[in-house]
Amino acid sequence: MVSRRGFLTGLALAPVAYAAGCSMRPSAPGSAADSTRPLPIPPPAASTVGADGVRRFTLRARTGTTEMIQGRQTPTWGYSGSVLGPTVRARRGEQVAFTITNDLAEPTSVHWHGMHLPAKFDGGPHQMIAPGAVWTPNWTVRQQAATLWYHPHPHGATEKHVHRGLSGFFLIDDDAADALDLPKEYGVDDIPLVIQDRRFTAAGAIDESDTTDVGLLGDTIVTNGIANAHLSVSTERVRLRILNGSSGRLYNLSFGDGRAFQLIATDGGLLPKPVTLNRIQLSPGERVELVVSLVAGENVTLRSLPITDRAGIDRAAEFGFDDTFDILTLRAADTLRASAALPAALIPMPALAAATTPATRSFDLQWFMINNRRMDMNRIDMTVPVDTTEVWTVRNKDNWPHNFHVHDVQFQVVAVDGNPPPPALSGWKDTVYTTPDTTYTLAMHFADHTDPTYPYMYHCHLLHHEDQGMMGQFLVLAPGQQPAPMQMDMGAMGHG
Repeated sequence: MVSRRGFLTGLALAPVAYAAGCSMRPSAPGSAADSTRPLPIPPPAASTVGADGVRRFTLRARTGTTEMIQGRQTPTWGYSGSVLGPTVRARRGEQVAFTITNDLAEPTSVHWHGMHLPAKFDGGPHQMIAPGAVWTPNWTVRQQAATLWYHPHPHGATEKHVHRGLSGFFLIDDDAADALDLPKEYGVDDIPLVIQDRRFTAAGAIDESDTTDVGLLGDTIVTNGIANAHLSVSTERVRLRILNGSSGRLYNLSFGDGRAFQLIATDGGLLPKPVTLNRIQLSPGERVELVVSLVAGENVTLRSLPITDRAGIDRAAEFGFDDTFDILTLRAADTLRASAALPAALIPMPALAAATTPATRSFDLQWFMINNRRMDMNRIDMTVPVDTTEVWTVRNKDNWPHNFHVHDVQFQVVAVDGNPPPPALSGWKDTVYTTPDTTYTLAMHFADHTDPTYPYMYHCHLLHHEDQGMMGQFLVLAPGQQPAPMQMDMGAMGHG
């Protein structure tokens, strides 16, 4: 196989200070003798609900400094704080509205990853916010309870903006999930975890100088914005909402003693029933919800082990597949509050298609391209009729890791090389890792939002690959609607 390189030749955190009186609160006090620090919990985003019933949020993209490594200040970017962002929370059926100000010195955007919403509010590269400008998206939440996230999506600069600290959780609640006896006390037994890797200069700055072929790979893990974190646990069971927020690194998550945990949700929401596992792999942009049980007085460490799924990968060590990291230490109190047993059934999942359903479209991932094309902001790659279910096949034809993310929809993995998907891929997904020379069959429904002008994206979510052009775009059209795509002035989209 020709290599892509040949083809393409030519905060302060703990605590973190937040605007408007918010702070990222630590999970519990730590002593000066600790080699770890208390895990910071992103604060809930403040909101107001007016007489019109609309829930309104305010965010600001800004610069700051963060104590990612204890005793060392690092210049970072964040939403309404020095790094990361507050946790946005809304209910299914609610209308939400945002006032987002860009206080950075260059254009950025805010993409609502995993959200079903109108294309003009998707926050992709067609919704850039100039320095000093304000963007005011609004939509009605029309999907089940899930752990989503928000992050920048400027074409050619997404990796840099995310790597500097711009990302946050967006949690959706609904009545069906609320009725289940699951851990749900935010910051106590329901914990958001964004796992990222960073490399630092001697002066403490984020080192962006050594991009590998999968993007920026760090030698230090930061969890919720800090290295060497611990979580003080006060309940028998803890729900961990985990996001791989890295640019290019995959994680193979397990507990240090190999204990089993229950997978209860993937990208788009709760599974039909809990799945017992002792490890799970996450590629950039993927989320899982795990429930782990502890006994009083014990410590257990969440770790990332070497990636075992490496068939067809030509330089696994260079891509970080051999690395082992400690992610987070869980410290159980001497007395734990009792937790209910997990429900045997969670949320039903109707099948969108069968493994034998003929494919509507096919996508090959190779050489920073999808179907032999690199991203062109002024090219619409396809149009999709509204209120249709489509089956897509996706194949990684490369010898490098890639994954595949689709905006606007949650999809079902109905087959992997014609076989039923493994349990970790049995729920709603919006991002899926693609092993080389393997075909993934995905089913998705394009429900109700149409727009002849503003497109949605599909792309590899290894952010360096996305920035290099491994992305396409599509319009969802109503019957009789003709494409009228907007034209972008690429010269006006410069980034520092």
